[in-house]
Amino acid sequence: MKLFYPKITLVLVIIMLSLVLVFAGCITTKKPVVSGTEEAKELTIYSGRQEKFIIPMVERFEQQTGIKVNLISGKATEYAHRIVEEGKNTQADVFLSNDAGILEYLRLENALTPINKDALEVVPENYRAKDGTWVGVTVRCRVFIYNKDLIKAEDVPKSIFDIVDPKYQGQFTINRAGNESMVTYFASIRSIIGPEKTLELLKGIMANKPLILQSHTDVRRAVGSGEVKFGFVNNYHYKTQLLEEGMNNVGVIFPDQGEGEIGTFSNVSGAAITRYSKHPKNALSLIQFLLQPEQQKLNDETPIIPGIEGIEYDEYKAADTYLSNVGPLWEETIEMMEEAGYSD
Repeated sequence: MKLFYPKITLVLVIIMLSLVLVFAGCITTKKPVVSGTEEAKELTIYSGRQEKFIIPMVERFEQQTGIKVNLISGKATEYAHRIVEEGKNTQADVFLSNDAGILEYLRLENALTPINKDALEVVPENYRAKDGTWVGVTVRCRVFIYNKDLIKAEDVPKSIFDIVDPKYQGQFTINRAGNESMVTYFASIRSIIGPEKTLELLKGIMANKPLILQSHTDVRRAVGSGEVKFGFVNNYHYKTQLLEEGMNNVGVIFPDQGEGEIGTFSNVSGAAITRYSKHPKNALSLIQFLLQPEQQKLNDETPIIPGIEGIEYDEYKAADTYLSNVGPLWEETIEMMEEAGYSD
């Protein structure tokens, strides 16, 4: 009887060698594994800012860096809560806010990661988080805009505390209480004068029956059209109103500039890198880009970096507050506003 085992063994050896060679060929032609430190050239932004301010910047950033940006825009509060709820599953690499208070909320929720110190040094300390987790990008001052046809400059309130005077009843407009920057504004005042005096101020304002409108845009247009004599807005809204034909006979007052007065409150639009960002290097690149003088010059708001050539800066005494102090006061300030009858 003939034995066939040697032949079968030879065939198996040939097959196994062939498989080894094929497998080896696959290994040699496979692309190397990308290092964990490298990132895809993409970036997702959750933005609470108006797109007219952000889209031109995003387009310039994409052109200069080759990083593709996914911009998701809406209300700042909504997207801040979304970041917290999503946790490790968040899509957001960067959060852009129209207000420091919302950034502070995210900091207190441990939803942000510290930004490289070198990127922060160009920004004054009072316009960034103490732990470096967020940074201001532009400054916006809270001012009185007034209609020159209806009220003289000398008759416009010179302090936020003046508008409780009964003579101004029904003559001015303010933004709704649900606007993040209004909460931050009164939280900042509270950090200076304390809760009792702040509640008294809020009650006095509400007693004068202000026209409460949905947005700063509505406020400035109500003043420009003559619906009210004056209103309370961010300073860049005054500059915007000057461009509205037929409604541009308006002036501006920076409040609380007198000796012993608290100074004009300055808020910021700001940026932060989320704690669970999938593209933290790209996120840092965006923040550094936004703080470059070229981008600072393009913004309608006041540059946050002082001394940029070609920029005309408003001269005013700023309130002596650190925006990073308002975070712990935010929720309590909302309750105080509601107690005073100032709510949505």
